[in-house]
Amino acid sequence: MKLIWYPKCGTCRNAKKWLDEKGISYELRDITLEKPTEKELRSWQKKSGTDVRKMFNTSGRLYREMNLKEKLKTMSEDEMFALLATDGMLVKRPVLTDRNKVVIGFKAENYEKACEEF
Repeated sequence: MKLIWYPKCGTCRNAKKWLDEKGISYELRDITLEKPTEKELRSWQKKSGTDVRKMFNTSGRLYREMNLKEKLKTMSEDEMFALLATDGMLVKRPVLTDRNKVVIGFKAENYEKACEEF
């Protein structure tokens, strides 16, 4: 299992703490040092069942600076995936991955369910 996170993000730290408290082993990957590829993003989207628009970090500075709230309305899925792959800070996090399952964002109940399935 892999936790893709940004160490300065409070939600990411909460997800890490939750995994640690449950004794669940994982490896960490800093999304800013190793940004996800377009291929990875497409795989995450498919495995998580999340709409590609929901994969954007809407509370991030970069999202606001780029006025993506408006731009996403007219972008194709291909354009969105390509944009997400340009900077890890655009991607909603944390991302919990395993071979067959992906959870984007952190809610304890979603992690609980996912970790039973992992």
